[in-house]
Amino acid sequence: MRRPLVLIGVVLAALATTPDVLSATNARVRTVNLERSGERTFELRGASRFTLAGVQWRGAGGVVFRTRSSSGRWSEWRAAAPEDEDGPDAGSPEHRVNGWRLGNPWWVGDSDRIEARVTGRVTRVRANLVWSPETRIPLRTPTATVGPPIVPRSTWGANERIRRGPPSYADEVRFAIVHHTAGKNGYSRSEAPAIVRGIQLFHVQGNGWNDIGYNFLVDRFGTIYEGRFGGVDRDVVGAHALGFNTGSVGIALLGNYEDATPSSAALDAIARLVAWRLDLAHVDPTAFLTVISGGSERYASGIPVLLSSVSGHRDTGFTACPGDVLYGRLSVIAGTARALGGPKIFEPKASLAGSAIRVRARLSQPQTWTVAFENATGGEVARGTGTGTAVDWTWDSAASPAGTYAWVVSAGAARPASGILRAGGGAAPLAIETLVAEPEAISPNADGQADATTVTYRISASANVTVEVTDAIGGVVATVVDRVWTAAGQHNLALDGAALADGTYNVVVTARTAAGVSVQKVIPLSVNRTLGLVTAAPTAFSPNGDGRRDRLTLTFALTAPADVRIRIEREGRWVASPLLASYLPGTQRFVWDGMRAAGLIRDGEYTAVVEANGGAGAISFGVPFAADSTAPRVRILPSRGLRVEVSEPAMLTFVIDGQSLKRDVRRAGVVRIPWAGPATRVRVVAWDAAGNTSSPVVRIRRP
Repeated sequence: MRRPLVLIGVVLAALATTPDVLSATNARVRTVNLERSGERTFELRGASRFTLAGVQWRGAGGVVFRTRSSSGRWSEWRAAAPEDEDGPDAGSPEHRVNGWRLGNPWWVGDSDRIEARVTGRVTRVRANLVWSPETRIPLRTPTATVGPPIVPRSTWGANERIRRGPPSYADEVRFAIVHHTAGKNGYSRSEAPAIVRGIQLFHVQGNGWNDIGYNFLVDRFGTIYEGRFGGVDRDVVGAHALGFNTGSVGIALLGNYEDATPSSAALDAIARLVAWRLDLAHVDPTAFLTVISGGSERYASGIPVLLSSVSGHRDTGFTACPGDVLYGRLSVIAGTARALGGPKIFEPKASLAGSAIRVRARLSQPQTWTVAFENATGGEVARGTGTGTAVDWTWDSAASPAGTYAWVVSAGAARPASGILRAGGGAAPLAIETLVAEPEAISPNADGQADATTVTYRISASANVTVEVTDAIGGVVATVVDRVWTAAGQHNLALDGAALADGTYNVVVTARTAAGVSVQKVIPLSVNRTLGLVTAAPTAFSPNGDGRRDRLTLTFALTAPADVRIRIEREGRWVASPLLASYLPGTQRFVWDGMRAAGLIRDGEYTAVVEANGGAGAISFGVPFAADSTAPRVRILPSRGLRVEVSEPAMLTFVIDGQSLKRDVRRAGVVRIPWAGPATRVRVVAWDAAGNTSSPVVRIRRP
């Protein structure tokens, strides 16, 4: 019942011992300083032959660069860092901050000159020039694998001597991030491995990372390359998406797909790779998940971010990667990956409550499934079966000795899922381990706020459970649950107070075993209809004195006279108390002067808590709002079409060749603006939800 051996790792290890036929290519990196040749230009003095290039710079500003081919033809100007959130996580050992801004590697073919133009306060520019010539040999791929053919590092010519440290591993893989690399799309089959090799040299010897940043790379012919060292079937932490490397698989398609359409061979290869790699982790390619950011320019550390199992790099950072066209294909890739390879087992997990082990999973299609448990010597101690797409079976280990047990979920031809945990040793004593009500005070007046409370409790062993509401002298006024046999673990139930008069009550939870053992826990509950609907408008205000949304209006209803206190909280901490006053029944309004508040609060998310204390006691309710005094930033990106980058969700207003246009941008990042004309003169201003406006940005394109 053990998990089947993944053959691909064995085959790759065997191939890695073969002679390195690419050692004679003399691939190398040169880091050269570009000399200032004008007020805004830098250039390489003298020739230096290279095939891949990227620049780094010091100072606040941006850089574009161009290269000259060995035939004497200059390229178009390229953005130095179109994917500037590639890289290791901020807390990883390979994250080295040395004052240089890192550009991206561009495959430029056989070239000998490079020039750069700068904006802002850029003081120094240097270039990493990689010589990685074509490899005109057949590429070997594993032949006996359970996944798609993957070209190993030894075949594409990875330089194992330059790796700066051993690989790091995550506890699990949860999602894939798709990228594109910078550079031309029309490379040949023999150039593709040279590009991969050049990216490794650039990432390690140019950027100072431990190894190539991507876990896998794919070329336009559908060839898949092993990326970062550590094992294609292991959970290797890459350096491809700042703040989101741990638990992700980085897949990069060679080329630029902002406007170009990826080949069918490339899309098919990515789908096959995603299908195999996420199936190893039992991840549904079409699902959504919440990932906690490790810290990026877009999402601060600790922020929960909703992602797709197959996401684009732009979903985690301020970048256009993997390009508009490839990004638009990701949902199709995810759906194709889910359908490839037959039935799959998704999200397997086992939970222990007392002596009961509950195993759950989802199946990609209805199947007959089996859950089996083995002891430390491999002997089967329990088995359960079922049919359908939902796997859910519980084994009570009370009669088994304490120890380590392995569980395995099997379903037809699907890859089995397994895990281990400690259990057994007799039944756990019955206890109500937790009991809470949220909120502790309710106002059941049918306004949609605090009309009911959620009671959460956890019991250590299966038992009959009764949940009652009692008055101050212990009389039962409501029975919510009456002697329902309940499994060990955590349970939630809604308690509606519509039938209860205002007053103070107790919620009493009683658990009884079949043997007659009984335990009980009690928590208080207040019912108070004094406070009605509480609202805050606008939901984002801007206390900066510009006359736009400088004030926050709080509206609340009272059914009886009450003393009202308003407090402002941030992350549960009390930061301001703008009101303490007595009010008569009715709808009331309080306007908070934003300018007076400006010295008390910083930009961010807050809660306004309105507390009313009347004859029935005190009750409060909080509503969220945001303070935002910072204007959005917008810039027009260099490209053939019209693309702009905005620092936060905003309404963009354009004047393009004399015509007006508005575009509502729902998230920060790069957005493409459809425009049929030449767009020779473009003016854009960004307005955020708090009424802050950016400085106008104008682009004039000379005919």
